[in-house]
Amino acid sequence: MATIARSVDLSVVGANGGGWCTDLGAGVPAVPTDHTTQPVSAFHPLGAISEEGLTYGFDEDSQEFLAWGQLTAYRSQITRSLRTFQCTLWETNRAICKSVMFRLPLADVTPDGSGLFSFEETATPTPDRRSWIFDVIDGQTMERFYVPVGEITDRDDVEFTSEEVAGYNVTVTAYADSNNVTVYHLGKVTLAGS
Repeated sequence: MATIARSVDLSVVGANGGGWCTDLGAGVPAVPTDHTTQPVSAFHPLGAISEEGLTYGFDEDSQEFLAWGQLTAYRSQITRSLRTFQCTLWETNRAICKSVMFRLPLADVTPDGSGLFSFEETATPTPDRRSWIFDVIDGQTMERFYVPVGEITDRDDVEFTSEEVAGYNVTVTAYADSNNVTVYHLGKVTLAGS
């Protein structure tokens, strides 16, 4: 019987993690050396994320081509390939969370010295592309997703009730940067014997 190689250290439970956001052009984050490496200071932390964590989405379509006289695909061509990140931001009064949810500059939603803030929602929103970082942490193992150009393309309703925490459930769609890259992956795994 064949021996099946398995290593629990190479599996990931999204036990912890976080997200950060900044305006475009803030720079590529440093490669993490461990799970405590923080993004550069231009990135603003998104705060607490709901227990559902982060969903890294793949949305793809393809066109199949059938050869004359055959019933199986001769070849296929990818016609659409999107990457998305979905999470629920629980700190709805954090300025960066309001900023991304309502497509407003951070300064427009930052409270004044007494904690007051006010803003208006426009009837004609404009594109709001930003840079994003999402970390998934499992003990000493981590994976960082760096989205150099991304935009919130889906927002769920916000419910204010006495039975649950209000949150901004958002989906960020990754767009290609000048190198035609949508998502940069950086990570750290526990190596055998270490």
